[in-house]
Amino acid sequence: MGQATQRGDRRTNVDDIFDYLHEEILSLNLRPGDKISEADIAAQFGVSRQPVRDAFSRLANLDLLLIRPQRATEVRRFSMREIEKSRFVRAAVESKVLQRAAKYCDAQGAAQLDMALAQQEKAIRDRDFDSFGALDYEFHKTLCTIAQADFAFDVIMSEKSKVDRLCMLGLAKEDRMPELVADHKAIAEAVKKHDPDRAVEIGMLHLSRLDETIEGISATKASYFEHAYD
Repeated sequence: MGQATQRGDRRTNVDDIFDYLHEEILSLNLRPGDKISEADIAAQFGVSRQPVRDAFSRLANLDLLLIRPQRATEVRRFSMREIEKSRFVRAAVESKVLQRAAKYCDAQGAAQLDMALAQQEKAIRDRDFDSFGALDYEFHKTLCTIAQADFAFDVIMSEKSKVDRLCMLGLAKEDRMPELVADHKAIAEAVKKHDPDRAVEIGMLHLSRLDETIEGISATKASYFEHAYD
């Protein structure tokens, strides 16, 4: 699931390279610690190294690549500190979004939530992990729209992208999509009933679902995580 990189209708080589690598990293085709070469990517896309360098820089700003002078660029490993920071920020923002969504939800907003949930249930039936990831983003974006806080989604998207690889590992290995959709349904129900306390309660439970995944992956895939000597 690549992030939107279009500027109007005009795309650049940097956009194409960024979207390709963003998807490769989030889908774990490129795994934490994998080396990646400017020259190889430039040859693959038939471009000079400059657009590749610019795409690398954008990915590094999302904490997805680690760029170090005189050393190979690599897919960034998970950082427990950054995960904690990202989840702290996201929890604060989403709490406010859910409070506002419960306040402002109208018939149109309720219909949008119902449609989003129907699409997620179809992804479960089809066992379509990739589509579910995109639909998860869309659900949270819809909540921000209902909350009249579209700007909040930029923050949520930025923080969410930092742990999406862990989410992908969790979905692929533990098949938790039904549990996550059940959370979404409960959140939507609270929002439609104008119950901000319940919406926030379920929203925070939803965010905590990743705790067990993080613990399991850190124990079985220690090489995916940064260490003091890295």
